[in-house]
Amino acid sequence: MPESFICSKLQCNHNAAAQQFGRLSDQVAVLDLPVSLTICDVEGYMLRSCWTTTAIVLFLPMFAASAQDNSQPDPLFASDEIIDVEIEAPFGLLASERPDDEEVAGKFRYTADDGSLVEFDVAVRTRGRLRRTKEVCQFPPLRLNFKKSEVKGSLFDKQDRLKVVTHCRKQARYEQAIISEYLAYRIFNLLSDASYRVRLLRATYTYSDEERQVQSYAIFIEHKDRVGKRLNAKTLQIEKSMIQDLRRPDLNLASVFQYFISNTDFSPIESAPGEDCCHNQTIFALEGGPNYTIPYDFDQSGLVNAPHALPNPRFKLRSTRVRLYRGRCVNNGYLPATLKLFNDKRDDIEALVRSQQELTKGTAKLMLAFIKKFYDTINTPKRLHREIVKKCI
Repeated sequence: MPESFICSKLQCNHNAAAQQFGRLSDQVAVLDLPVSLTICDVEGYMLRSCWTTTAIVLFLPMFAASAQDNSQPDPLFASDEIIDVEIEAPFGLLASERPDDEEVAGKFRYTADDGSLVEFDVAVRTRGRLRRTKEVCQFPPLRLNFKKSEVKGSLFDKQDRLKVVTHCRKQARYEQAIISEYLAYRIFNLLSDASYRVRLLRATYTYSDEERQVQSYAIFIEHKDRVGKRLNAKTLQIEKSMIQDLRRPDLNLASVFQYFISNTDFSPIESAPGEDCCHNQTIFALEGGPNYTIPYDFDQSGLVNAPHALPNPRFKLRSTRVRLYRGRCVNNGYLPATLKLFNDKRDDIEALVRSQQELTKGTAKLMLAFIKKFYDTINTPKRLHREIVKKCI
């Protein structure tokens, strides 16, 4: 059995690679064998440079298994069409007091497919950490609590508590940041079904205590319990996790995705003070383990490029748009298949950005250029080795 094989610029064909390692059983998903992998940059017949790592070449079917839905998404998240909604509540009070444990009464309205106006009673409160502070956001993120008995049979069937990502400030750049963060979620949806679904809104906020309205884009995020339902998994309420307890292909995918969007505001094993594990990544327990880890909250990423985003001082980066890989060295063997998945999805990712009509031409151009830099890195072996392989932790 050969000990290594050569790929040109990481455009590896998994089946061809497997053939080089002999005739294998159809049960390849359970083998998960580490091998020595040499990746070389070839131009014409000239061998320019190579680097070697240990790779798990027989895990691609595991990606397919981990990304497989066990049920259909709820109606609210089964479509990508933007929906118009109105939320009525004492937003003057909420913006001033910003309670994270007290709810106020409100109304939620939208127009159904048959043209009828639908109204629900909702309980509203503010949420979040950084974006809930007055110094950062004039308008805080929200959580809506629906009554399941009211929403049954409607577009919001099975919904209970929904996070709303709001505009922060009523300026064009903040509006574009909302659309960009929505796209970050949608891009991860393309890479894995083990991800949070989202729905884009055109929201009208009616201030019941000030007799005024504000219009802006917003995002509904699928509740973690509904994600767990799709995955036949349950959320864990723990203080910290261990790397060995997490599904390694999924963790590697999440790590590369965080590098793709240029985000360092996360941890797959540690939690922020007063929160369940883990920081901006949810742990989902599977019977018999290991567990899923699913990222969320991307406003501090370079891809979203929110005006309030600041680079993590821990890493001494000059900007949120400077990428830093924070993946685990023990998972480097999963990099070839992870990067192949990104390359396979490149056209879909770029098409998603181009087709998002709510993005300005300038924002779309900037986002596509940022995405191109990622692909330039992963498809140039020297840069890949320098920026990702050697930067693992």
